[in-house]
Amino acid sequence: MARPSTSDPHAKTSRRARVTCVVNQKGGVGKTTTAVNLAASVAAAEKRTLLVDMDPQGNASSGVGVRPGTRERTVYDVLIGSVGLDEVLVETNVPNLVVAPATQDLVAAEIELVDDPDRATKLRAALAPHLSAFDYVFIDCPPSLGLLTLNALASCDAVLVPLQCEYYALEGLTHLMATIDRVKNGMNPKLEVEGIVLTMFDPRNNLAHQVADEVKEHFFVFESVVPRNVRLSEAPSHGKPVMLYDVSSKGSQAYLSLARELIAKHAASAKGQKPQKRAAGAR
Repeated sequence: MARPSTSDPHAKTSRRARVTCVVNQKGGVGKTTTAVNLAASVAAAEKRTLLVDMDPQGNASSGVGVRPGTRERTVYDVLIGSVGLDEVLVETNVPNLVVAPATQDLVAAEIELVDDPDRATKLRAALAPHLSAFDYVFIDCPPSLGLLTLNALASCDAVLVPLQCEYYALEGLTHLMATIDRVKNGMNPKLEVEGIVLTMFDPRNNLAHQVADEVKEHFFVFESVVPRNVRLSEAPSHGKPVMLYDVSSKGSQAYLSLARELIAKHAASAKGQKPQKRAAGAR
């Protein structure tokens, strides 16, 4: 896949991408699945979209077809200042979707940047010159609250949280919101919570409904719910978002619906309309 150019002489200079972190410090909740498939679904709506892989596991990269070991330059090189972001971008098989890939090398960034006074804003500085080339940027964060996630939170406009409806979900959500508040107060005052996406939802499970109802009392929760779906699990092994693997599957339709909901929410916000529910910290 060829490296794209982020300079478009016909692009509107006033346009600026909305940057969204997909984050949850708890693993196995569908975080990377959400980042990959939401980015692909937004791109399918003819929105120029960038997916930034900030997880050393590199699953978001492989999930859109960038296999490990195939790229000489990655997000790691961007964070340590060796190259600019435009030098690592790769076009995917989804029209309008570009990825900034990651590999296990990214683990070393936390060590190499430990003495850098600007270590928490490296990604923000790298993204800034390229935001006018995109409509949306989605950042897939690692399942932890370390320096890589901090860079992502310092760079974004909003946080989207995939949440599996299980017993410990609310406890983990409370910790995450405390971290978001610290970042908002310390280095990114514009940061807001985009909302919660319910993932791996099993409607036969009473606990799932109980947790969902509890979350809805405290946060903005998207109406689009991602069910447990075998096609969502199979698609990454083929290096494809689920919409390219099986567009008719329930998983694919859920993320296409979520993309439409997200785009409509932003359009309403741009017109000064308030969402029906306001994202806020747990009481």
